[in-house]
Amino acid sequence: MGKYPSLPYLIYLLIITYCEFCVEAAENQDELKEPTVAVVLLARNKEHTLPYFLTLFEQVNYPKKRMALYIRSDHNSDRTIPILEEWLAHNKHKYHYTDIKLDKASPTSYPGDVEGTEWSDERFSHVMGLKEDLLNKARDSWADVVWFLDVDVFLTNKDVLLNMVNEEKAIVAPMLNSLATYSNYWGGMTEDYWYTRSDDYIPILDRKQKGCFDVSMVHSCVLVDLTRVASDNLTYIPKNLPGYKGPHDDIIVFAISARNAGLPMHVCNTEVYGFIPPPLEDGQGLNIDVKQLISIKLEVLVEHPPLPVSSSLTKFVPPLPKIDNIGFDQIYLINLARRVERRDRMFHSFEELGLKVKLFEAVDGKKLNDSYLKELGVKQMAGYKDPWSKRDMTFGEIGCFLSHYFLWVDIVNNGYKKVLLFEDDIRFEPYFKEKVEVMTEEADRLLDWDLIYLGRKKMKSADEPWVEDSETLVYVDYSYWTLCYAITLQGAKKLLAAHPLNQLVPVDEYIPIMFNKHPETDWMEKYPVRNLNAYSVAPLYVFPTHYVGEDGYISDTEESPIIEEDAVAPPTMSHSLGGKGLELEIGFNGLAKDEL
Repeated sequence: MGKYPSLPYLIYLLIITYCEFCVEAAENQDELKEPTVAVVLLARNKEHTLPYFLTLFEQVNYPKKRMALYIRSDHNSDRTIPILEEWLAHNKHKYHYTDIKLDKASPTSYPGDVEGTEWSDERFSHVMGLKEDLLNKARDSWADVVWFLDVDVFLTNKDVLLNMVNEEKAIVAPMLNSLATYSNYWGGMTEDYWYTRSDDYIPILDRKQKGCFDVSMVHSCVLVDLTRVASDNLTYIPKNLPGYKGPHDDIIVFAISARNAGLPMHVCNTEVYGFIPPPLEDGQGLNIDVKQLISIKLEVLVEHPPLPVSSSLTKFVPPLPKIDNIGFDQIYLINLARRVERRDRMFHSFEELGLKVKLFEAVDGKKLNDSYLKELGVKQMAGYKDPWSKRDMTFGEIGCFLSHYFLWVDIVNNGYKKVLLFEDDIRFEPYFKEKVEVMTEEADRLLDWDLIYLGRKKMKSADEPWVEDSETLVYVDYSYWTLCYAITLQGAKKLLAAHPLNQLVPVDEYIPIMFNKHPETDWMEKYPVRNLNAYSVAPLYVFPTHYVGEDGYISDTEESPIIEEDAVAPPTMSHSLGGKGLELEIGFNGLAKDEL
């Protein structure tokens, strides 16, 4: 062949290209468009949630040109409408159609509405009317699906809409994570239409059972298939239900209309789709709603990055709370240097809580060796075996003990009178900071205390009596875990004075020995002075992020490998970081016995 391709060769290339085009075109002929979705958003006094909600909503993985937005807002006393206007200015054009009514002239409250959060009959009636009107608009627009979505739902799973549509259910909701045992579905309903817990509610909530389940009600994030003939009978208006004498409540009315129409409601929990705060109780105002948002943001951080905010909406996000020590001389976070993701999550949490916390680098069991332990005088207690597995201590358990031990040394060296300590694998209960402040006030007023558990695993079923005149503190019995505790200078001195390195047991065995509540009397007898004044909060303020057997569970103390003697040098426990609420930490580079 010469300088240029021959004519037959060019014809061959054209034929091949045309055939490939024909094959691709034939394949595309069978491809279907996604169903059209009418999205209903009602917003009132949600300035604190809207920047997060709208940012996540715009990230939903679904063709926006197949979505129509129906947005209503009225009776606001905050910046809900300006936030919606700002977001719409940047995003309205992306959607197929928008129907927006933002009523700035409406009163800021309903009759008898003091806190701006009450659900009076007038407010229920108004919301019922709005939802009924927008349900009919979705029908009239020939939408395939209508999606009723509350603006305090945080959809962390971008495929949530696509997945729910693909379930092909008449009425379906993704199960949303929340606080305690709340979620966006009812397992059961009484004869007079009120909530009752079904036997499968908790297994579904905990994802012990996974799938899509027929339930009595779904709410807050609900998709309805409008292509089904029976969907024409769905309603939010009580008078449209012959003989209905139940509560004047939009979600209950809708659930009963679905039951009457023979349309089952389903909740799906195969994935973590998002989060929702629990409803406010009677008399709780917007300030409580804001605090619950903080708790939800902390819960999100357990498995997800921080809730994002679009650049156009950041100006509406209030500043983080003022950082302080809540009455403690020092607050520590114990963290292994290689557990960067845990450290980052915890400091995001501390910023949300407004806690000034100092990083304390943990002793890494993977870097320990016999010569270093010999230098410290570390010896396992004669006769010790793990109560459950009957094994010796692991290097991870030794590292954990030394981490706490060196921290007690630091307390004594600095003369800190009162310290709060966190490990890095915890989740926080709602109102954590406020609870700690109440607890310390009670403890300082009522007790001569050395140590108070804020998180633990109770190992005995025996009752733990309440401290007299206290609403938060109990006398503690045998417990595991050192997730979070408060400790005094006096308590740290007592724990060090017993010289535990010479007859070592895991730290969560040692502490109960020192407050004289360990079931192994032989172990306790080796520590004749057991005078640690220990207590616990009840209920607890922190819990583990993961339990044994759960996805994501990692333990740095159990079954860690043994490193050969002199394989590595003694560990240098130092770390320095900059950032809000985080001080520089200069740690230990091995401590000789006489320094301890």
